[in-house]
Amino acid sequence: MTTSTHLRLPFILPAQAGKHITHNEAIAALDTLTQLAVLDRDLAAPPSSPLPGSRYIVGPSPGGAWAGKSGQIAAWDGAAWLFHAPEPGWLAFLVDESGLVVWSGTAWLPTVGLNGRVAQLGINGAADTTNRLAVKSDAVLFSHDDVTPGTGDIRLNLNKASAGHTASLVYQTGSSGRAELGTAGDDKLHLKVSADGSAWAEALVVDPATAHVGIGTSTPAVHLDVDGPIRTKTYTVAGVPSAAVGAGQLIYVADEMGGATLAFSDGTDWRRVSDLAVIS
Repeated sequence: MTTSTHLRLPFILPAQAGKHITHNEAIAALDTLTQLAVLDRDLAAPPSSPLPGSRYIVGPSPGGAWAGKSGQIAAWDGAAWLFHAPEPGWLAFLVDESGLVVWSGTAWLPTVGLNGRVAQLGINGAADTTNRLAVKSDAVLFSHDDVTPGTGDIRLNLNKASAGHTASLVYQTGSSGRAELGTAGDDKLHLKVSADGSAWAEALVVDPATAHVGIGTSTPAVHLDVDGPIRTKTYTVAGVPSAAVGAGQLIYVADEMGGATLAFSDGTDWRRVSDLAVIS
């Protein structure tokens, strides 16, 4: 064996001539890789005027003197670039991003920086540049912080950039949307549903200025504003055969919810009086 296992430092061999050359090469590698801090990890070509001792993580699809060295540590010794292939578990501090990355064996992955921030976090799932937090779990618990006695409130905040943007919860089946609840495109509360994740129908709107609720309308003018017909349920009162119901008959009966109501006969079924429109 002529080099060490992990840092691949050259060994001085028995009866080797020019031992100082091998020794100095090992010292230079230690100086590069110990307490590793790199200036950048996104460059695809070496900088034009690097300072001696400058270290970089070679970016994707590199060219020039860095060709074929993607992901490796490149160090400028004042005359040439020296490259070091990382081992799994190596840590590097990114000077320009103020955070640590770790080599997984195939890629440099982010870790928590000194400012407590992490660029992406996947919990049992893969995060990406859009879904920077990814959680794959059958349940997620958000509990109140009981460090301070007397506090027990908990709130989930969805903060959008402006009224014209969207802050909502989307409920999916097989990654296809079926229901959406939130402030979608304005500051009103919207409840939308979809059968295929593509075509959406708005079921309900609540105006924040008036607290008016709209069904079939996005501009409710009264407390409950329904644009379209309303279908009411018909039922037969127990013990009173519908065939014997006389049109116009009015009786006082227990309703389906255990309360009491007035029922009006239309000649076939009984309808609650509260379901009838007022004729002026």
